Amino acid sequence: MAHSNTISDTNIDLLTTWPVNIGKAAELSGISPKMLRHYEMLGLLGDVVRTDSNYRQYTLADVHSLRFIRRARDMGFGLDAIAELVSLWHNRKRSSASVKRITQKHLEELAQRIEALQAMQRTLGGLLHLCPGDGRPDCPILDDLAHPPGTTETGTKLYKPATTAAPRRNTPRPH
Repeated sequence: MAHSNTISDTNIDLLTTWPVNIGKAAELSGISPKMLRHYEMLGLLGDVVRTDSNYRQYTLADVHSLRFIRRARDMGFGLDAIAELVSLWHNRKRSSASVKRITQKHLEELAQRIEALQAMQRTLGGLLHLCPGDGRPDCPILDDLAHPPGTTETGTKLYKPATTAAPRRNTPRPH
């Protein structure tokens, strides 16, 4: 997926005088200067060279790393996974199995989020169907939102998010 606000890889090194300041690096990578500083603070970039006046100076390699980070963020990877992927990307002795493991885990997490979103979609569709949408104040949508799933005050239990069950206590049951 190309970003319309970035220059193509084939032209970036030819059209630019290196190193560049933070504004130019942000423009070339499609990342805001604020996020660029954030990624630097998190250690996703190597040490960025600074001038005697303490201005950041970004190299072509830095901009390529920022583009890599941007693409990984666009694919939904979390910052921890991106840190691992950047490290693997820079390590020519890496194992592709490590990259595949990170990607497989992310894919599984995406599938879980998609399932949760589809469940929410079904719930909202069901509630929308139950709501008369007329001038009266009765509204099953508001009733459902007012009572969390699992309560008995509404008959609508179309969506219940996945949660981890609390451990059971060993308490005696009344006879």
